[in-house]
Amino acid sequence: MTHLEPLYSIKVTCCNCEKEFETSRVRPSLKKAFRRDADFCAYYKDENPDYYVVRVCPSCGFASTENSVGMLADWQRKAFNEWIGGRWLHRDFGGKRSWAEALVTYKLALLCAQCIHDKERIIASLLHHIAWMYRYQGDNGQEQRFIQYSLESYIQVFEQDGVAGNDARLMFLIGELNRRSGRFSEAVKWFSRLINDRRIMDASMIRAAREQWAVIREQMLGEQSGPAAGTTLTGA
Repeated sequence: MTHLEPLYSIKVTCCNCEKEFETSRVRPSLKKAFRRDADFCAYYKDENPDYYVVRVCPSCGFASTENSVGMLADWQRKAFNEWIGGRWLHRDFGGKRSWAEALVTYKLALLCAQCIHDKERIIASLLHHIAWMYRYQGDNGQEQRFIQYSLESYIQVFEQDGVAGNDARLMFLIGELNRRSGRFSEAVKWFSRLINDRRIMDASMIRAAREQWAVIREQMLGEQSGPAAGTTLTGA
């Protein structure tokens, strides 16, 4: 064992088959991003913690995150086994993951969340993470595809939950993903809504919305020159 292994194992109990399995995490001391995009996508010099967000049970194939449902109801187990579990071939994602393996875990978690009707916020987050995975590889086509899916899902969350107390981050994300999709007027609408809603007290999100509004103005002014839709804001 090296002086400081970036990964360590934790034990998890599967919320479907209830078997215990091990999955890897990146040590908290090594989770220091050297850059972040405005939609919170982070970049790391060494092991990327985002590769290890999803926990996959090697026995039954159920994939989830820390925020997923704690234990499945009988109807959810039945739905999962019909959709996925019945076709699962034993595969262990417990160790170090490549980009391709991490992408598989996210897509598996998305399928699981959809088939058990997990919270829409979980589904939106998984779609957004898949967009990040493609961004890491420079695959703009697939990134845009999943940004669109996640944007639709986040809007559904907002329509269902409203500004539950103070959901400034959700409003900001909807604005930023619209900006990244080239829908500048929609992005401005959401950023403006966030800035002008007096119930919202999250100063960092209000500041980030103002900064991204300025980015949009620059993009619109330079649109004929072909501005980069992926303009990022470090530390937003």
